[in-house]
Amino acid sequence: MNPSKKKSHAFLNILWIILLPIFIIVTFQTRVTGTDGEKTDKIKVYEIKVEGPVEPGMAAFLERALAVDDSPAALFVLKMDTFGGRVDSALAIVDLIVNIPKGRTIAFVVNKAISAGALISLACNDLVMKDHTTIGDCAPIMNSSEGPKMMGEKFQSPLRAKFRSLAKRNNYPEALAEAMVSDHIAVYEVTEAGQTRYIDSRAYEDLTDDERGAITARKTIISKGELLTMDAIEAERLGFSRMTVGSVAEMLERMGVSNYEIVSIEESWSETFFRFLTKISPILMVIGLGALYTEIKSPGFGLPGLVGIVCLGFVFAGQYIVGLAGYTEFLLIVAGMLFFAGEVFVLPGFGISGILGLILMGAGMVLALQDFVIPDPDLPWQGKLLKANLIQVLASFLAGLFIALGVIRYLLPRLSRVIAGPYLDATLKDSHADSMEIRRASVGDRGVAATFLRPAGKVEINGEIFDAVSQGEFIEQGSLIFVAMIQGNRLIVTAEEKK
Repeated sequence: MNPSKKKSHAFLNILWIILLPIFIIVTFQTRVTGTDGEKTDKIKVYEIKVEGPVEPGMAAFLERALAVDDSPAALFVLKMDTFGGRVDSALAIVDLIVNIPKGRTIAFVVNKAISAGALISLACNDLVMKDHTTIGDCAPIMNSSEGPKMMGEKFQSPLRAKFRSLAKRNNYPEALAEAMVSDHIAVYEVTEAGQTRYIDSRAYEDLTDDERGAITARKTIISKGELLTMDAIEAERLGFSRMTVGSVAEMLERMGVSNYEIVSIEESWSETFFRFLTKISPILMVIGLGALYTEIKSPGFGLPGLVGIVCLGFVFAGQYIVGLAGYTEFLLIVAGMLFFAGEVFVLPGFGISGILGLILMGAGMVLALQDFVIPDPDLPWQGKLLKANLIQVLASFLAGLFIALGVIRYLLPRLSRVIAGPYLDATLKDSHADSMEIRRASVGDRGVAATFLRPAGKVEINGEIFDAVSQGEFIEQGSLIFVAMIQGNRLIVTAEEKK
């Protein structure tokens, strides 16, 4: 087997050695506290913390947590404390909740359930709040150069429809639920025939004179330009919260639930770790791509290549665990690495194989950051997410390139000053050129790099081939060079800047 094939084989072995243990560990790592596996007649009440940003990692954790018990008597209490987060993740969590049999999910707001947190809370069969807590304000927001900005009707409409659907499912006031999303709707509380209901300003304008005449009282609950946000008392009065309590035990007592066992479901260490990885995935991509580019410019296969594989492997593993990446993305990334490796170890220069490798890796990374391939026109935030992911991956490629160039240009030539020896202290400063071949080249002669100079290689000057060494930098094959100095039997050359 020739050396290039051996290096390619080593590259693939390292990739599998790194990624395989990660998948094995995270596949089997789970954590449920408070149970011993024994059968019991007590009602199982599962406490699940829903705190921090709503993102794919939270959705993956809740998918596991809500599947631990499918018995009809089990209760799932989601302890809400979040300012919200990604819409796609919130909708994925909502789908998980609504597919659980009715009567088995309770949203217990322990601090705040804002934006996507409100959407998740209303998906549960019951809503209970602690005193001095808040819920509401689910307007879709986009960060711009001018700061946070509310997105338009195109984005608000599908969210209003989702809130309306959940309100119908759990008997919440529909008009008030929609008012959490859009601020151009005023909502009135009207009384007619002794009954109180809530109606938005558009529906009120459509009432006939006789229907308006039947209304005995009208009160503005939400004015135009405001979003509905409620504290515990308001949420109970307006028909959202079932009660205001101080603890889960008090809530269960008032609900008439007795003979129960509270089970706390917590994130496993692997879920926590990989949720963290998803947050720093842009940094890992920059480091990984920069390290791979550095490896291309370095002889053999060493530390930069290993660092690049590990970083990109962690990026993919994090997205795989939270449910965004699958086998398709994995195959794209691996195929890209193989083409990239072929460019490094087999093919000279940098051409079609390297470019194709970059494109495949980029496509795999973009798809690994989202749970769709083509954005759904009915879900406009998917288009925004795709654009953001493309920018993130492209920026990572460019940042990695600049970092790699900096490492190659400034760090590698200085490593000898940091890394301990032994080194040869003798120099050729006072030596003389005794080689007849060297005498046929002079300082200032120009030629072409016959091979890659990393930093040693061969150059062609005046039709003859000479051994040469560059001045610290790596010089591509075919680049124009000129002789900077002659030390003993060595030609010291440097790349000639293109005009």
